Amino acid sequence: MQLSVKGKQLDVGDALRTHIENSLSATLDKYFGDAIDVNVTMSKNAYLYRATVVAHVGKNIRLEANGEAGEPYPAFDLAAERLSKRLRRHKRKLRDDHAEGGKEATHAQHYILSGEEDKDDHKEEVEDSPLIVAEMATEIPTLTAGLAVMRMDLEDLPAMMFRNSKHGGLNMIYRRADGNIGWVDPSKS
Repeated sequence: MQLSVKGKQLDVGDALRTHIENSLSATLDKYFGDAIDVNVTMSKNAYLYRATVVAHVGKNIRLEANGEAGEPYPAFDLAAERLSKRLRRHKRKLRDDHAEGGKEATHAQHYILSGEEDKDDHKEEVEDSPLIVAEMATEIPTLTAGLAVMRMDLEDLPAMMFRNSKHGGLNMIYRRADGNIGWVDPSKS
């Protein structure tokens, strides 16, 4: 496992780095044997410490967990516990999905658009076309609705587009403000 531990506005000492490595090794070995790479970012925001753990454990399987606490060790432990809980919940589904070999993914462009700008500066340009901040290639996986919800949960995403393996159409799932999951399936009109 390739481990990267970084600190934002925080010095990550050897003791914390060793604690993170031992904890993640035990958790990931228990569920996957060997993860490909893991990135841990520790940061301090006002009086809270925040730990973000992003683990790439297999082909197209990425997990993300966050934790916040008044001290760095409990913040990381909370994030590691959330990661472990997600792995425990979804282990069977992940293995079944991985055993199928994964279906073909559709390639697409991913754009990041700028937020609200001062419209007086670019009055003619901004009205109909927002400024593109970033453009990158991405893949749209072919999944069942249940696997898409599981992946969205594992990666802690607010929304996810996928190709429905039942009928081949593009679908979107998203986390609603009330905590439930919304599913947009244009083929069922």
